[in-house]
Amino acid sequence: MANRQLVLWRHGRTSWNLEQRFQGQTDIPLDEVGEQQAKNAAQLLQHLKPSYITSSDLMRANKTGLELAKLVNLEVPKDASFRETAHGLWEGLTYSELRNKYEEEYSIWSAGQEIRPGTTGETRLEVADRMVKGITKHIQNVPDNSVFVIATHGGAARVAAGKLMGLPPHTWVSLGIISNCSWIVLNEPAEPHLPWRLVEYNAGSLPTPALSDDR
Repeated sequence: MANRQLVLWRHGRTSWNLEQRFQGQTDIPLDEVGEQQAKNAAQLLQHLKPSYITSSDLMRANKTGLELAKLVNLEVPKDASFRETAHGLWEGLTYSELRNKYEEEYSIWSAGQEIRPGTTGETRLEVADRMVKGITKHIQNVPDNSVFVIATHGGAARVAAGKLMGLPPHTWVSLGIISNCSWIVLNEPAEPHLPWRLVEYNAGSLPTPALSDDR
């Protein structure tokens, strides 16, 4: 039994996060606060003793992953599978601009329906599929009984977690927004056909062992 643990770690803050702009796959760097958030989170995550780290190829996520890698002496291979959702024409717009210009489309998307954001963007199912495909590929490099960290993005992490846990796609919007540099922790199932088990969500502290389990 592999018994591995997966950490989906959202990147630190960017100027567009602060301005409430849709980033999507626009390659925005961390701001000064985001860089410090990544350093602080890495100080905690190093205690999980990750054996493998990878990241989105977008600079905000890769820079976040590198802060942890420096502390545990690992490399951070980049993979476009772990990018944020492409939001098409929405990228760069603030939430208020988006609601004014694309009110109906945004309302439908926010309700969890399967549409392409910004006309040319990716559906949540497409993002979840590529995320899980990337996880399946990279986890082959992760030893049994060890921790696998992916520095990624909030929306991508949420749908990946939903898919791994076997939740119906229309319920994925019920998962809360992940704060900058917070993370999701999931335990690998004993059998491949079983869902992953959620340990922590939107966490900024290390998981603590459960003393009992009613399953």
